[in-house]
Amino acid sequence: MVNQAPGYSSGQALDAIKKAAAEKLPKGFSYDWAGSSRDQANSGNEAVIIFLICLVFVYLLLAAQYESFLLPMPVILSLPTGIFGAFLLLWALGLENNIYAQVAMIMLIGLLGKNAILIVEFASLRHREGLRPLQAAIEGASARLRPILMTSFAFIAGLIPLMLASGAGAIGNKTIGTAAAGGMLFGTVFGVIVIPGLYVIFATLAERFANKGRKEEKPFTEEI
Repeated sequence: MVNQAPGYSSGQALDAIKKAAAEKLPKGFSYDWAGSSRDQANSGNEAVIIFLICLVFVYLLLAAQYESFLLPMPVILSLPTGIFGAFLLLWALGLENNIYAQVAMIMLIGLLGKNAILIVEFASLRHREGLRPLQAAIEGASARLRPILMTSFAFIAGLIPLMLASGAGAIGNKTIGTAAAGGMLFGTVFGVIVIPGLYVIFATLAERFANKGRKEEKPFTEEI
């Protein structure tokens, strides 16, 4: 059984063991992993693949809901602010990016996506009623600001016990709580500013493409 020294991540410990085993073990001897180390060693790039699959699934679902391939983009492009916040808080508290942090980031797709959907959905409805994209975005952000802040900060408050956990499983609890709290904090604070701006950009593009398509339509009958 091997434990990493203070200041080193479990990934660095796994790499060191592989290197030492390749250099020192005699022929016929090998090594194996157990528990979370086995999961981490066998996972490879699965976390990245799962993250991309989640993004594609959310995009396709929203594209069907909004009947547009452009309007889901404000939701998708608002997620990196939360991911940045998760990594930043993990780094600030000296925690590593392990399987618990990756689970929290997958969870952030749904939580931060929900906040963006609240704004985009309302703004889309107001746009269809005749408002310009900028006016619709302002009304959507204003109407949804309070419920977004209330639910997000209540969720962050619920994560505080995980961030302060001790005893058995404390590292896992701290990691998942810290990543989720950092992602929600940054994603909420910056999201209420970024999401309306992204909506204005993509709603304007969608409107231009729709107008261009209508102008290029030709009638089925011709006047003689």
